[in-house]
Parts: sequence; structure tokens; C-alpha cells
Amino acid sequence: MADRLTIMAVHAHPDDEVIGTGGIFARYAAEGIRTVLVTCTNGEQGDGPGGIKPGNPGHDANAVKAQRLAELRESAALLGIEHVELLGYRDSGMDGWDGNDDPEAFWNTPVEQAATRLAELMRQYRPQVVVTYDENGNYGHPDHIQANRIALAATESSGIPDKLYYTAIPRESVNTLFAAFKASGQDLGDFEPPEDFGTPMAEITTVVDVAPYVRRKVKALEAHASQGDSMPFLQLSEELQQLVFATESFVRQVNRVESAPAEETDLFAGLR
Repeated sequence: MADRLTIMAVHAHPDDEVIGTGGIFARYAAEGIRTVLVTCTNGEQGDGPGGIKPGNPGHDANAVKAQRLAELRESAALLGIEHVELLGYRDSGMDGWDGNDDPEAFWNTPVEQAATRLAELMRQYRPQVVVTYDENGNYGHPDHIQANRIALAATESSGIPDKLYYTAIPRESVNTLFAAFKASGQDLGDFEPPEDFGTPMAEITTVVDVAPYVRRKVKALEAHASQGDSMPFLQLSEELQQLVFATESFVRQVNRVESAPAEETDLFAGLR
């Protein structure tokens, strides 16, 4: 598998593959690049039928797992993801949830143990590019933070990816995003995004144009119908969805490609 250009994204839960990387998956798949998704947990701490949260009557973790993995398969097909690898760890839930204390939760798995499994997948697929979250998991989710840790450890131990990127939301675009939500008629109450939410554009190294794949990305979001987290994006008009999803941004964290420019429009810059 070493000769073919390959991208691997390391995500925490079913549906995480869409928001930050759905566009690049669709674009690179259309370009003939091998696409690999590693999903670390089964999503058991997601919403049950009717939005029932973990710990409430009617929430069946096994049923939620089955539903979310089925949705993941549909989403992957829509995005053209060629290979989906499931590490199968138990969803830890949001920061502070009871699920954080489950000894089987991904958050409580030794980093070295999970990183060894991920490194084996890197050796199998030999991706030149790996994408995951930043050190804070983008917004502090324990499983996102753990995904970052194992991706970094596996990258170091395998020495395989030429580049490793963190997904990013440009800080300068956050107000535009929330204005779009308000324009769509969504009631955000008094909520305003924190001033330090997102990544400053000065730190973003790579902005990829995925505008031709926005509709496919929206369809992939729709595939995860059991989860309410993505629904605000689906309530935007097509025009606003095109505005919000037309590009995906990244911070290059590891680079072993001397010819890669400081500012990129392609995660494979310097590799083709």
C-alpha cells in the first residue's frame, strides 16, 4: 500500500468525521487518493431515541452504539471513505459526565496501548497525511484529547506520516458562523462565542477548498440523524451551508516534507 497517496483521519466518535474533515475526505476520494477513517469509540454516550441522554430512563448504550455505527457506515459511503477502522473503545462522554469514570472508557485506556494499535494501522495503510484534533480536542472533550494523544504517539513511534495536521476553526470566522445561525432563526439565547474560541488565522497553515463537496458533506451530516449536535448546521439555508462549509482549515503540527510551503491549500502539498 506504500505507493498510493493516502490520508488517514483519527476521530473520536461516529459523526466526528463530517464537520472538520468531511470535505477533504470527499475531495481527496474524488481525486483517487486512498481515504482511511479511524474511529476510536463506538459512541455509546450519544443521544438515544428522542434525544435521551445517558443516565436517563430509556437510554440503552448498546442500542445507541448499533445505531451510531450504522450511521457511520452510511456517512462514510457518502463521503467516499474507502476504509473505516473501528478501535471499538467505549465512549467516555462529555467532560464531567459519569462515563468519564468507566474503566473501559477510551479516556481511561493507556495511551501506549491505544497508540500501538493505531501505529499498526499506520503501518498497514502507510498514510502520508494524518489528521486529528489539537491538544485540547478542539473544545475539551476527553475522547478528542485522547485521540490527539494516541495520534501523536503513533506518529512518533511509526515514523510513517510525512505530515500530521490538527483540524481548526478560524477564530475570525466564528462570529460569521454564529451570525449565520441567528440568521437561520435559531434561538441562541444570550450565548456569544468566547473571544478565544477557534484558532487565530495567523496559526492556520492550510486552508483547503472543498466547495464542490458541500452538498455531500451535508448529506453525511443528515446520515447521523440520531444525534442532535449537528442539527444546527442542517437548519441553515443552502446558501449559508455553502458559506460555512466551503473550506476546511488545519494547523500543520508535524512536517517531514522540506518542499512543503509555509501556507498551503492542499494537505498533500510537497508530496505530489
